[in-house]
Amino acid sequence: MEKEYSRGYFTFSEGVSACIPTILGYLSIGIAAGVVGKSAGLTLIEIGLLSVIVYAGSAQFIICGMLLIGANFSAIILTTFFVNFRHFLMSMSVASYFKEESMLKSIGIGTLLTDESYGVLVTALQKNKVSVSWTNGLNVTAYVSWIFATLIGGVIGNWLPNPEIFGLDFALVAMFIGLIASQLDFFIKKEMKKTAVILVSVVGSFYLLMAFFSAEISVIAATLIGCSIGVIADEP
Repeated sequence: MEKEYSRGYFTFSEGVSACIPTILGYLSIGIAAGVVGKSAGLTLIEIGLLSVIVYAGSAQFIICGMLLIGANFSAIILTTFFVNFRHFLMSMSVASYFKEESMLKSIGIGTLLTDESYGVLVTALQKNKVSVSWTNGLNVTAYVSWIFATLIGGVIGNWLPNPEIFGLDFALVAMFIGLIASQLDFFIKKEMKKTAVILVSVVGSFYLLMAFFSAEISVIAATLIGCSIGVIADEP
């Protein structure tokens, strides 16, 4: 039986509604990913399976790029692991909110959590409590939208050789800007000092690490540093 909260988002349909503002981003980037997949020589079925199994826009673009240059299978797997490692960190950061739920429900939430749905979820958690049903509505809607978009991109791939002409390459950036803007009010009023320290530590460490490591490793390491500083800052 679903837990009852005094305030919060509970139903699956409310989760679907919460995902709607990000669907345009999923569609545009997904279509671009499908077009790139087609140009990499993938069939429509392979494009669909890539979205179903990998379900990560940045990783799918990288996989297609590596296929085009003839990279070996082990290199593709290792690169995808590093690029997608941030999903592990995102899942860990919200795991405490679902600690009373079963392991199966928690795995379901973590498996379908993306950058965009994570941003929506964190915004909701800052203001209200959320249920598993609401989170599933958010995640499943994003998942289905992404798969649909990449398949559409695969179908029209022969007619859309250069997605950048239509600005599709900027859609993901625009989506992130919108997600960040929706959280600024909370941080400015309640967490401005701590947020500033975390942002400076993440950006600063990223640029320092880039001098010695690849971008993928630098992003992961900088994120870990920022998370560690955030945990320390929360200590009384």
